[in-house]
Amino acid sequence: MTLPATVWFLLFSYLPMAGVVIAFKQYRVSRHGFIASILDSKWIGLQNFKFLFNTEDAWVITRNTLLYNIAFIVIGLILSVTLAIVLSEISNKRLAKWYQTGMFMPYFLSWVIVGYFAFSFLSFDRGMVNRIGAAFGMDPVQWYTEPKYWPLILLLVFLWKSVGYSSVIYLASILGIDKSLYEAAMIDGANKWQQIRNITIPMLVPLMTILTLLAIGRIFYADFGLFYQVPRDAGALYPVTNVIDTYVYRGLKSTGEIGMSAAAGLYQSLIGFILVIVSNYIVRKTNKDNALF
Repeated sequence: MTLPATVWFLLFSYLPMAGVVIAFKQYRVSRHGFIASILDSKWIGLQNFKFLFNTEDAWVITRNTLLYNIAFIVIGLILSVTLAIVLSEISNKRLAKWYQTGMFMPYFLSWVIVGYFAFSFLSFDRGMVNRIGAAFGMDPVQWYTEPKYWPLILLLVFLWKSVGYSSVIYLASILGIDKSLYEAAMIDGANKWQQIRNITIPMLVPLMTILTLLAIGRIFYADFGLFYQVPRDAGALYPVTNVIDTYVYRGLKSTGEIGMSAAAGLYQSLIGFILVIVSNYIVRKTNKDNALF
């Protein structure tokens, strides 16, 4: 039963790890194939990493990537668990299924489609937000030239698209909790809030911990579609929308240096690995049963 997953990880996760050597080379395509391209490319050490760290944008892209992901993890966790608990308490199961499906569907939308949805709301001359504001006598806003609004916009768009999917995972865990625990609590006189606080949430803590640890491993990765498609690559918004992934993409388009892109990916993976190890160590010190390993 584990063979398909094992083969998948070997082919697409472990075998490509040999390609990290590209991060230390000035990669040039050879007519003799990919392996020859790697072997024949000039070894340049840490030169590719200077692209990330020797520019004035290094602090901005690192700050944006880290702070956005922290907000996504913390707020997303709270909303996902809250939504899962609310759905589990709906007595009409058919209605609960409709709600669940409606909140789950945005997860499957492409960021390109989401970007056009956002544009239909935020367009200066035809956007729904400006039209509603005009009806109340408010001046239209140039949303795509005003960076101050976009941290909140990006947060709301991310939560709208992802929270429904995350809540389904927690909902499945809630449905697996032994019902006799709630029956015993009701006999002891516990109200609904006390049942949630003393049974539901403690039973979700192991799953919450594991998913958070996995999310921390990708805290230096940004969702490229969110930060590139939704702001429509507007240059005026770069101070609040430029993250490591979009910065590397633009650099790759302008320079064509694949080694630079590989260096950025290695940097992100290495930092994520260290953060997972440290976070897991802290969890083990607190509660060994909730740790990943």
